[in-house]
Amino acid sequence: MPIAKLEVLGKIVASGLVCVIRADSPDQAARIAEACALGGVAAMEITFTVPGATGVIEHLAKKFSGQILVGAGTVLDPETARIAILAGAQYVISPSLNPDTARLCNRYQIPYMPGAGTVREVVEAMECGADIVKVFPGEILGPAFVKAVRVPLPQASLMPTGGVSLENVADWIRAGAVAVAVGGNLTAGAKTGDFASITQLARAITEKIKEARAQ
Repeated sequence: MPIAKLEVLGKIVASGLVCVIRADSPDQAARIAEACALGGVAAMEITFTVPGATGVIEHLAKKFSGQILVGAGTVLDPETARIAILAGAQYVISPSLNPDTARLCNRYQIPYMPGAGTVREVVEAMECGADIVKVFPGEILGPAFVKAVRVPLPQASLMPTGGVSLENVADWIRAGAVAVAVGGNLTAGAKTGDFASITQLARAITEKIKEARAQ
């Protein structure tokens, strides 16, 4: 039985960290996932830019069933979303809002997190039923964007993606982000085969999130 939608969202928010996995091959993606798992990551996002992404999602969803949430990223349309869900994806993330994808995810009670870069886009995503809105691109918008949006929209659950690192993750959390998605700044070690660095960084980022929340 699939994990209930509220439980999925609860685990993402409780952890505060989603590892974004982009890789050159299915094998590299699997090794990054293993490194993240060792680092205590509670949720990972397999992007559809990964070759054979559907197979990677299916493999990891089975391997980490009941332990780590596996979601699909860079989902541009409802067709891809349905493929990902059938492969075992427990949540769907997009770079921008696609209302048809939102409807499909709502139909199957799968959390949908579309990207938004303006207040209007954040509101439109929420009106389409987005459970968490992905602030994207984070490296351009910055933590100040999250803080500013939450003044008129305190009910918005925002998760930045892009530009989030060990050095600034606390700033994002203090600005009001419910979670952060970290990709290249976490997984860069995979390019040189240094998967141990991914494990260490995952632990360090998770600890920084806890410290920022405690403050």
